[in-house]
Amino acid sequence: MLRTGSCVILVSWLAACSTSDLRTDVPALLTNPSEDTRLEIEQSVSAALDGAKITVAADALTQSSVLTIEQGKNRSIERPAEPGRNLGRPEHFQLMVDGPQCVLVHRRTGLHWILRQSECVAE
Repeated sequence: MLRTGSCVILVSWLAACSTSDLRTDVPALLTNPSEDTRLEIEQSVSAALDGAKITVAADALTQSSVLTIEQGKNRSIERPAEPGRNLGRPEHFQLMVDGPQCVLVHRRTGLHWILRQSECVAE
C-alpha cells in the first residue's frame, strides 16, 4: 500500500515539473525588441486589419501584453481631418507565449500570428 502512495506522489511531482516548463497561452512581454521585431509586429497587425498601414512604437509590447490600434483619420494638406469624434472601435492584440513561441492574437477574430523574429517571456 505504501508503494502505491509513493508512486502516485512521484508521478504527480514529475507531471508538475514537465508542465511548468511548457506553459501555453500565457500573456507575454517582448524581450530585446529590435527593428525586425517591430516590422514583424506591424506586418502581422496589418494583415489582421486587411492591409491597413500602421506604425508600432519601438517599445510596443514591452510593458504590457496588449497592443491597442485605434483607427486614424486620413489627413493630408489637401484634405485635413474633419473635426468630431472618431466612432470606430480600436482593435486589440495580445502577445502570448505558446510553448517556446511568441504569438500575437487578434482578440476580435481569435486569429494567431507566430512571431518568429521576436523573443518574449511570460508577463
